[in-house]
Amino acid sequence: MKRFRRHGHESQRDRLKQELFHFTKTVEHGFPHQPSALGYSASLQLMAIGTRSGTIKLYGAPGVEFMGLHDENAAVTQVFFMPHQVELVTLLDDNSLHMWTLGGHKGLSELLEIGRFMLTGPPGAPPSVTRVTAVLAHSSGELLLLGTEGGHVFIVEVPGFRELEERNISLDQVTSGVPDDYIGRRNLEHVEALQENPINSNQVAIGYGRGLIVIWDLEQRHAIRHIPATQQLESMWWTEDGSSLLSSHSDGSYCCWPLRGEDENEAEEKSDTPYGHFPCKAITNIVQLPTAGGPPFLLFSGGMPRASYGDRHCITVIHSKTQVAFDFTSRIIDFFVIRDGPQHTGEPSALVVLVEEELVVIDLQTEGWPVIQTPYLVSLHSSAITCSHHVSAIPLKLWERIIAAGELQNTHYSKKPWPITGGHNLAPDPPQRDLLLTGHEDGTVRFWDASGVCLYPLYKLSTAAVFHADADPNDNMSQSAEGEWPPFRKVGCFDPYSDDPRLGIQKIHLCKYSGYLTVAGTAGQILMLELNDEAAEQTVEAKVVDLLQGQEGFRWKGHTQLDVRVESVLFPAGFQPFTVVQCHPPAVVTALTLHSEWKLVAFGTSHGFGVYDYLQKNNVLVKCTLNPSDQLAMEGPLSRVKSIKKSLRQSFRRIRRSRVSLRKHHISSTAKIQEANARLEAELAEMEMAPVQRKIEARSSDDSLSGLVRTLYFADTFLSDSSHNTPSLWAGTNGGCVFAYILYLPPVEHRADEPVTAQPAKEIQLMHRAPVVGIVVLDGHGAPLPEPLEMAHDLARSPDMHGSHHVLVISEEQFKVFTLPKVRYPCIRREDVSGIASCVFTKQGQGFYLISPSEFERFSLSTRCLVEPRCLIEAPLHPVSSNQHQPKPEGDSSAYRSSQDTEDAESAARCVMEHALLNDEKVLQEIQKSLEGDQMSFPENNVKSAVA
Repeated sequence: MKRFRRHGHESQRDRLKQELFHFTKTVEHGFPHQPSALGYSASLQLMAIGTRSGTIKLYGAPGVEFMGLHDENAAVTQVFFMPHQVELVTLLDDNSLHMWTLGGHKGLSELLEIGRFMLTGPPGAPPSVTRVTAVLAHSSGELLLLGTEGGHVFIVEVPGFRELEERNISLDQVTSGVPDDYIGRRNLEHVEALQENPINSNQVAIGYGRGLIVIWDLEQRHAIRHIPATQQLESMWWTEDGSSLLSSHSDGSYCCWPLRGEDENEAEEKSDTPYGHFPCKAITNIVQLPTAGGPPFLLFSGGMPRASYGDRHCITVIHSKTQVAFDFTSRIIDFFVIRDGPQHTGEPSALVVLVEEELVVIDLQTEGWPVIQTPYLVSLHSSAITCSHHVSAIPLKLWERIIAAGELQNTHYSKKPWPITGGHNLAPDPPQRDLLLTGHEDGTVRFWDASGVCLYPLYKLSTAAVFHADADPNDNMSQSAEGEWPPFRKVGCFDPYSDDPRLGIQKIHLCKYSGYLTVAGTAGQILMLELNDEAAEQTVEAKVVDLLQGQEGFRWKGHTQLDVRVESVLFPAGFQPFTVVQCHPPAVVTALTLHSEWKLVAFGTSHGFGVYDYLQKNNVLVKCTLNPSDQLAMEGPLSRVKSIKKSLRQSFRRIRRSRVSLRKHHISSTAKIQEANARLEAELAEMEMAPVQRKIEARSSDDSLSGLVRTLYFADTFLSDSSHNTPSLWAGTNGGCVFAYILYLPPVEHRADEPVTAQPAKEIQLMHRAPVVGIVVLDGHGAPLPEPLEMAHDLARSPDMHGSHHVLVISEEQFKVFTLPKVRYPCIRREDVSGIASCVFTKQGQGFYLISPSEFERFSLSTRCLVEPRCLIEAPLHPVSSNQHQPKPEGDSSAYRSSQDTEDAESAARCVMEHALLNDEKVLQEIQKSLEGDQMSFPENNVKSAVA
């Protein structure tokens, strides 16, 4: 009977959990980690990005987003949309091809994998025969042409992935018509590029690595013309009228080959090297687009003089007499051009460039070719993210003032709307305005609109102007001068190198009702800022707080404090600082809270905590929590052994600085891939196992940094007796100690004259000594106390001050008060230290945490509050051949899988992707290989494999 009752009780609790709580990963914000391929469909107006972890992401109009994950944990090397269809094909570095479709489900579109294929050569043939190096999606929508490392071209029928052996183009067929002297001098090497004749779909150009270009007739199955170029081929482009073919080469030159009215034997190789007679880097991609009644646009990537500018990542745009070399912040992956008109064949309107760390879109129709601001895929990590802070339900007035300040910073952007407009965003309008604030290593705070699917930038605050920072003497070395050649123009915002690491923002707190903001940094600086709609020139008052309080035997070995400017500084409209509190020693600020109704700010470091009255600009309380055995507290974070995150970042910096020219190559081993997949599956199985319950063990009082302050909390509650509530401050430390202080505030009419005082009230030592990470006071009804000024704005009911209050102390080991059924969801793996440290929650049961340096994962614990993409893609209205194949229904072929299998695989594969992104050991191995010289470069648009 007892068992029956217990079982019923558990079922009731399970039902309660299912009704109230449900963990869901909803959307990923930010820029994809390690992008490796780019694709675009002009008919669908969709862009696709593939990554090294096997993710494929599609983007259209703001709010239209799709994500898929290959079961194979392999890098995506190429992405192609099938012309005028809702299917796309991806090529992975394990040589597998995958077909995806945007299928409909319950009135919404979803990205599903419907087939996969891998070329198989004849028995005994080397792997190079079928290693795919170039892909062409034929305009018929029925064929894929696959160029290989062995020089052959295989023709595959889609969507069924059936190889048409009788139509394949072998290397022997190609070489039979090539002049003997050309064949004698060189091996043709791999197929580097494939291009279709825009006016005759039966003709394709096959470009080989050594330079030979062959025009092949697919219907007659023979070569029409051979173009014997002598330089290493990088890419090709067939002009829109079909009259000529452009080829770009490894020596920084390009050639224009006329294809009409000229005998092939009389065609001479006339190359043009845009950037001089000195050795130049390869032009890896070239595009030429016509304009109405004027000269064409010529665009190409690379081609810079090797000795002088070999480390630049450039795309050159030439139109009429205007030539600009757009200088990007990281390596170029690929680019495409968007054109006007209903058939997208009109004037070039925008250049879209994917680089390793950001997406840049350039307006080609506005004078000066300005950059168009991106509504999504924004580089969150333009400077490394160091902290984050979420604020819900922003009042409209504050929201508009922040937007107005941000618009003054964005005057250099183009006024044209976002040019990628595919799909329909069916998600409902957000019920409220939410802000996500991110602190960065360079001392900036960025404000993001986190209300919906797109994380949109609103405003950027910089704190560097307040201090005399250590400026980098090389800051301006990349800026172009008047009349410089090449005509560089710096574009992009990714800049991971901080002028002074002491500027880094560690804590943020914004009061949405008063407009006060406080930020704290790496060198013990706490800034108080107020929102101002106009620019103002003012001095910033500095106050030093000695947290040691004269303690003897302590010597600070860390970094020095930042020097505040004594002269007046012109601050732009927005948040402007009016006072700075400087902690001594200048250690990292580890806790921060603001009470704008009482005009108090509390801060804590590894040495103690304090309270500052920013109305009267004086100290209220200073408490030293330093333990004499805390040796690490004597050293700053910049002088002790660096964390793994910082070591990784510096390793990548060294790689970027030393990398001058990367050749594209590919190293593959089936055994290595199988071994890696087996290891990932084993680790995934281990992650999915139920956690082992362990006994809470007491921690030693001698642990390092036991006096470090982890959390601070203001509350109006009962501390002295049960009948009189008073303002109070609560502080929790790394050693499991909780301090409570009574704060005596003068009456409102004397608040500006009489001082605020503090008196110690309670001190609690947790038995297990685990770090205290949160403190909350609950009123008589068990509800948390309202935020400062929340009741004054009639946005919260008054707390119950008649019943007894409770304090909820949250440590790393346990909750001291349990008010809900025990709920546990595997949200963030315990090994993911960066994810746990970066996690912030909203008041609606949602949260954000970093899954890579450039991406936030958004999740929800609520069954009702979800922010996720809800999109619909309509198939383009374009005539296609009557015998065009349609995607087969489930069960028709082994190449097609059911939707249920896809959903199950997608769920498991998502875990694999997250594990791959956050596996520090794998990243370390990659860095080690890179430093040893085994650098791997993923191709921009073509896989380039050298043939021995």
